[in-house]
Amino acid sequence: MLQPVFETQRLILLPRTLADTDDCLAMDSDPEVTRFVAGPWGDRVKHRAFVESRTLADYPVGMGYWTIRLRADPTEFLGWILLIPTDASGAEIEIGWRLPRKIWGSGIATEAARPVLQHAFATLALPEVVAEIDARNLGSMRVAEKLGLVRRGEVGHEGAVSVRCTVLRPC
Repeated sequence: MLQPVFETQRLILLPRTLADTDDCLAMDSDPEVTRFVAGPWGDRVKHRAFVESRTLADYPVGMGYWTIRLRADPTEFLGWILLIPTDASGAEIEIGWRLPRKIWGSGIATEAARPVLQHAFATLALPEVVAEIDARNLGSMRVAEKLGLVRRGEVGHEGAVSVRCTVLRPC
């Protein structure tokens, strides 16, 4: 099974390709977008290499990154959703999202993450999905809450405290 395409009322989620790299780099160039996420954002060469390596990585079947686009205008880049092993290599599976600031608060992150989470449980039969979110990132915490993720503790790393949220497969 390849990575599926998802459609919602407003959105289409397509497996991310190298053609999405420039949009990802442009989104990440806003310091508010990457404020709570460690990464090579200040080094253009390392940043591009990071995005490309994440795009091309060999994830488990049915997992990876999805580019979010408007159904009404598929040229409109609205960010991405991921479902991958934690830190791209861990034993647990994480869900995450990043969207440009211009669409924050529009419900798009929640709308885009729902079918990916449904896929994690219904198709991939995962027992749980986790998210690590910087405790100061209130917008992402709200998205996680709307998705049914429950705060399970805190993880300290790189000078910040991240909230560890988990959602278990619905019974």
